Amino acid sequence: MEKVFLCKVSDLAENQVKKIDNSDHGDIAVYNLGGQYYATADLCTHATASLAEGDIEDDLITCPVHWGQFHIPTGKAQGFPCEIDLRTYPVEVEGDEIFALIAVDQALIAKG
Repeated sequence: MEKVFLCKVSDLAENQVKKIDNSDHGDIAVYNLGGQYYATADLCTHATASLAEGDIEDDLITCPVHWGQFHIPTGKAQGFPCEIDLRTYPVEVEGDEIFALIAVDQALIAKG
C-alpha cells in the first residue's frame, strides 16, 4: 500500500468534496461527511465528469453531467445512468492531514 497525501482536514469543510490532482494514480475525490473522511476516484464511471463538481446529499454524490449517483462510503452506483461502481480508497487521518491508502494494483489500473 502506498500512502498518498490528499489534503489537510482544515481544507475540507463538512459535507464538502475536493478534487485532488494526482498524476500517479488518477485524480481522487476526498469527502468530509460529518467528520468522516472518504476517498474515491474523481471521474464518474458513466462520463468523464469530475465528481468534485457534483453535489453531496446525505451520503451520495451526484454527477454534475447526467445526475447519476454514487454511495460515497462504498462507491456503489445508485442511480441511472451510472451502472459501474466507483473505485474507493481507505483513508487515514493523522493530525490535520488526510491520506488515501492505494494498493499497487489499484495504482496501475487507475493510470490505465
